[in-house]
Amino acid sequence: MPATAPAAAGAVRQPAIFVNHGGGPIPIIGGMGGPGGKDTGGPDSDLVRSLKALPSQLSAPPRAVLVVTAHWEEKEPYITGGDRPELVYDYYGFPPEAYAPHLTYASPGAPSVAARARELLMAAGFRNSRIVDRGFDHGTFIPMKLMYPKEDMPTTQVSILTGLDARAHLALGRALAPLRDEGVLILGSGMSYHNMKKIMGGGGGNDQSAAFDRWLQDTCCGGGDPG
Repeated sequence: MPATAPAAAGAVRQPAIFVNHGGGPIPIIGGMGGPGGKDTGGPDSDLVRSLKALPSQLSAPPRAVLVVTAHWEEKEPYITGGDRPELVYDYYGFPPEAYAPHLTYASPGAPSVAARARELLMAAGFRNSRIVDRGFDHGTFIPMKLMYPKEDMPTTQVSILTGLDARAHLALGRALAPLRDEGVLILGSGMSYHNMKKIMGGGGGNDQSAAFDRWLQDTCCGGGDPG
């Protein structure tokens, strides 16, 4: 299939969406209460409700989901290509409920989407892009378990780039964009600001994270100068 392939037959254009996947397994198992006992990131949180509601807000179901996960960094884009990827429990210090056999997710992979993604990336100059046999990390399986609990949505994931260069990631996004017209939902998964040590220590947010979120909101939605 050439890099200029037309949209898949009957495919409905899908969006590219960024989601906050929460703190490790907490959206599934709970355990992080906030002021007044409020569930700030667990099963009864606004975060979890928003993820569960997301599929119903799409104009049509995607034929597959491609997750760009913040928990996988490589020098070039790597793509998960297995038929049935295992899970990578890339968090530590949680109770047994956060790991197999208690917390599982067995969605199918999307090898054909992985191959198409690599083709697009190669055409865009990412000549060392690779398809690898890697499992889904929690940047993928936590939001997907909430969004598609029937575990029937074909899924692949793409790494971000070591060094976190913004221009390189914009180029990566542009390269993958044609997948949207082929019925693939592109899901960016991570957090806008990450300081788990402070959060897990009971410190909650801080002025620095609040200031960054205000800048991000203004830049993305208010026409602000990225500076």
